[in-house]
Amino acid sequence: MQEVASHVDMFHLDVMDGIYVPNLTFGPPVIEWVRPGVDTFFDCHLMVARPLDLLEPLARAGADHVTLHTDVCPDPPAAMGMARQLGLQFGLALSPTVPASAVRAYLADLDMVVVMSVEPGFGGQRFMPETLSKVETIRGWIDREGLSTALQIDGGIATETAPLAALAGADVLVAGTAIFGQADPVTAVGLLRKAINGALLSGETG
Repeated sequence: MQEVASHVDMFHLDVMDGIYVPNLTFGPPVIEWVRPGVDTFFDCHLMVARPLDLLEPLARAGADHVTLHTDVCPDPPAAMGMARQLGLQFGLALSPTVPASAVRAYLADLDMVVVMSVEPGFGGQRFMPETLSKVETIRGWIDREGLSTALQIDGGIATETAPLAALAGADVLVAGTAIFGQADPVTAVGLLRKAINGALLSGETG
């Protein structure tokens, strides 16, 4: 992890409870243990049934940002207020079947919107290209209103799919297997950046 830290902008940490999604990963104690050795932004994606219960423990553990799924966040402004009082940035995540309109009313106040390009809960899934239209829609809203909201895409990101996501308007790309599933994660990061930059350059000049 530390080897990769200087080559990425943030670490995206999937917190899963085995209830909201079948998989079970880790929680605040592990994040607190890792935090002192990694001076990189911690973006915590909460795939849990009771996300509000984790906000204070995650803030104490050293998280910088939390993302909650819309279907377990019935009152986004209240959740956002709780997170910000704890010093956390706040975002909302859209599972593949959730429309972009679910975040429309809150977009200006969010630090980040996450478009899931796979079903939440498991790594190594195949990228769902149909989610790119959702990225394009949200990018249009952000640009037209001059918002600073980050637009993240999460799931199936690799050298083949990262350019598509970037051209659709995502400015934060989450890659798991494409980096940590490789023999040389640092080289893998470089290849992803090269693929994204090449696509954006071609898109701008083509």
